[in-house]
Amino acid sequence: MEIINIQAQNPDKEKTARAIEVLKQGGIVLYPTDTIYGLGVDINNENAIKKLYSLKKRPFNKPVSICISDVAEMSKFAHINPGIQKTVSKLLPGPFTIILKKKSSISSLLTAGSEKIGIRIPDINLCHDLCLEFPITSTSANISGLNPEKSIEGIRYQLGDKIDLILNAGPLKNNQPSTVIDFTLNPPQILRQGAGKYPI
Repeated sequence: MEIINIQAQNPDKEKTARAIEVLKQGGIVLYPTDTIYGLGVDINNENAIKKLYSLKKRPFNKPVSICISDVAEMSKFAHINPGIQKTVSKLLPGPFTIILKKKSSISSLLTAGSEKIGIRIPDINLCHDLCLEFPITSTSANISGLNPEKSIEGIRYQLGDKIDLILNAGPLKNNQPSTVIDFTLNPPQILRQGAGKYPI
């Protein structure tokens, strides 16, 4: 396990590059978001996804969201019409998970076999930089079914030393999960109320 102290809103480029290197090698990276700490792997690496599920003891029938760098990137991974994109652009970057119909390039491992995918764009510069080359997973840093820990120490106690790289930005201000909104439904439906307030 490697631990790097980093500033979430003004990340050192060399430290970010190190994290991307670990992700490319199939590693798991713990990183801060605008809500809680998340666990990231390269979404194009199915072995890394399986490793993530194993670490979290998460059943494969529970989906995992992805983190991307910009709203303009959403159409690469999900089906989104101009009206929804306009609405989503007012929410993101921010503490929301947007549920859309996935495109075929998204692994069914991430979606638990469903046709929907959750997408995050946290309002954190570090998250933006981590996702510039490829999307990563965005799932809470906890054993499935347990409450997410607020501190790096608590996360390590719960998950052990199987995280390959920890990007330590210290205590996070929010410590609430994202608000999950399903935009495949009309009208959109809140599936989980979290840090983000909707409608805006």
